[in-house]
Amino acid sequence: MIFVTLGSQKFQFDRLLKKIDELIQNGELKDKVFAQIGYCDYVPQNYEYKKFLNREEFGMSMEKSSIVITHGGTGAIVGAVKKKKKVIAVPRLSKYGEHVDNHQVQILKQFEEMDLILPCYDLDELGKKLEEINWMDFRTYQSNTQRIISSIEEFIEGMSK
Repeated sequence: MIFVTLGSQKFQFDRLLKKIDELIQNGELKDKVFAQIGYCDYVPQNYEYKKFLNREEFGMSMEKSSIVITHGGTGAIVGAVKKKKKVIAVPRLSKYGEHVDNHQVQILKQFEEMDLILPCYDLDELGKKLEEINWMDFRTYQSNTQRIISSIEEFIEGMSK
């Protein structure tokens, strides 16, 4: 199953939902698709969706999926790669009213450099990306949270001496 998650910010991403419908309609995408569409205006025609999922529904959808298609938000990407899901991330672009600027392009470039995701900067290539990702292997996500905590603890201990 492919899980599409578009976050909970008040921005539409109709362009991505329409492209997925088009890929299903023309037979390029045969996998089952379920989407959490957030504040999008577009209503998917060829796959199941829900505007918002509670934590349990989100977790179940993530678990069932083999591929996650998401926007370029760090939370969505990190959540998926932590679960060892193959991620195709598409940046929201300001010229389509999908965000206030194009910072998601830079975010995707960083995750791509770390070999954690497959970015899709051009939606006309989404069908190709869906084929490619099946044969790709990515690095395992390594959290640096503990290293940051240790650094802070060391700093605090150093101040108290």
